Amino acid sequence: MRALKLLNKWANSHTYYPLDIIRIGLGGFIFYKGLYFMSNSLVLAELIEPLKNYVGEIILLHYVVPAHLIGGILIAFGLLTRWALIAQIPILIGAVLINIIGVMNGLQLATASIILLLSLFFIVYGSGKHSADYYFKMEQ
Repeated sequence: MRALKLLNKWANSHTYYPLDIIRIGLGGFIFYKGLYFMSNSLVLAELIEPLKNYVGEIILLHYVVPAHLIGGILIAFGLLTRWALIAQIPILIGAVLINIIGVMNGLQLATASIILLLSLFFIVYGSGKHSADYYFKMEQ
């Protein structure tokens, strides 16, 4: 817990607007993918076809869409950012594995890898100074 507080202090003293814009863009992209998978559930079912034997397909279908929708909004506003991103990590690792186990699609692999790396960065960095987390912390 002490290390987390030290990381928060460091992040708040070294925060920049471009990082906040990247966090908001990351949240927006994840929210967009949630809407896309919700409206095209057959596409999501086709994507997880290579993992059909490994995990329950119905559980996976009902985890991805709500996690993307709720997590994307939370990340964009900077509210519970670390928790929302931790919930995204299994989905993003699955997205990378789908491209390795199944048919390789270079663009989807690059997108999933970049989003995974950004998510890991913001798990460590936090939501920054221009976020709802920081605002609520200062209101106490």
